[in-house]
Amino acid sequence: MSKTFRPYSLDQRLLLPPDLREWVPEDDLVWFISDTVDELDLSAIVDSYEEGDGRGRPPYHPALMVKLLLYAYCVGLPSSRKIERATHRDVAFRALAADQHPDHDRIAEFRKRHLAALAQLFVQGLRLCQAAGLVRLGHVALDGTKIKANASRHKAMSYARMEQTEQRLQEEVRRLLDDAERVDAAEDAELGRGRRGDELPAELARREPRLAKIRALKAALEHEARERAAQAAAEARAKLAARAQRTGRNKSRPPTVPDPAAARPAPTAQRNFTDPDSRIMKDGATDSFVQGYTAEAAADSYAQIVVACGVTNAAQDVEPLAPMLAELESHTGQCPAVLTADAGFFSEANLRAARTRGVDAYIPPDRARHGVALGGGPPAPNRRGEASELMRAKLRTALGDAIYRRRKAIIEPIFAYIKDRRGFRRFSFRGLPNVRAEWSMICLTHNLLKLHRARTWPQSA
Repeated sequence: MSKTFRPYSLDQRLLLPPDLREWVPEDDLVWFISDTVDELDLSAIVDSYEEGDGRGRPPYHPALMVKLLLYAYCVGLPSSRKIERATHRDVAFRALAADQHPDHDRIAEFRKRHLAALAQLFVQGLRLCQAAGLVRLGHVALDGTKIKANASRHKAMSYARMEQTEQRLQEEVRRLLDDAERVDAAEDAELGRGRRGDELPAELARREPRLAKIRALKAALEHEARERAAQAAAEARAKLAARAQRTGRNKSRPPTVPDPAAARPAPTAQRNFTDPDSRIMKDGATDSFVQGYTAEAAADSYAQIVVACGVTNAAQDVEPLAPMLAELESHTGQCPAVLTADAGFFSEANLRAARTRGVDAYIPPDRARHGVALGGGPPAPNRRGEASELMRAKLRTALGDAIYRRRKAIIEPIFAYIKDRRGFRRFSFRGLPNVRAEWSMICLTHNLLKLHRARTWPQSA
């Protein structure tokens, strides 16, 4: 008895053009991304193109490119080469691109050219989540995670080594120039002066650019040291002025006002040759050092929507809190009722910024230690004072402890999902402005994924 199977032939031709929308289920993420992008305002990208003059091939439609990029970031495929390959091999990508296949150079050029405009889409995506009722702003948790830079930490050099290398390269360049001059003089004596004398030895051509790069990085470190000294001098003068207004004897030593002109970088201060904006940082999650940035995110507790994001190259998290609060209020039109953050964000200025906006902040002065209750144990030397004691007492209450314990469950799963499930552990771009824009795209696609899942939840009766 013969068996019957469905017809199968690679030579079969389609009698009618296929509808690519039938290739992927209607409720698939790819169509959600497509429909969402159709609702976004892409005028900042579209208006950057000039009217066509009929010469050459027209560019791919910006909506197509934005959809490809956002869907690729959602599924953990940010590489332009992998996106190009997926438009041929992956049904969802092929259907989304309407069977068009932009090459990786065009994808990369589009993303680089419109990176700032793509980052601005974060606000539009957040407002879609807000309109869908996924943002309540009852409790917002703020934290940061280390993301590797598009650079190797082995390409970094300390200020002390820069000085040594600069001196060595100067001597080598001087020696090569002297050798070239002696060779030219000997050739002129032997062959006459008709030969060009501007040829540089190959070794000299290699050393001079490296010397110029080291000098530029040294100058950046020195400028940064002078700026820090100027800020410290301003703070010291303010303390001296306040000290002069106080009455009675003051036994404490008056603050020293540093001279910004004499400030020098620490010998261990480093810069990276590949990405000078990145820094060597300790990743607390792996207890290792990485060349990278600190990516910040503030998440709403209701559905873990990211309501504000940013990137800093500072090892400590103190400074970003006030700007993040301002950004959050600008994006959503209001501030959260409660804000939690870890000890890296503690400072009197940050508590004052939260209080000014009517935010009830829970930020411990001391880092959590295994086996020690929050707020227990001896305080850190730089975390003494009235504000620190009030916060410790606040966190020791049952309510304060319960509120702060929710912080990890709100914000840390977001970083885990971005890194482990979506595979985003290294920035594709270099330079602080570019990595900030890319992190905004990561947070935008996180919110779109949350919005897609919310729309597929069973509706309550």
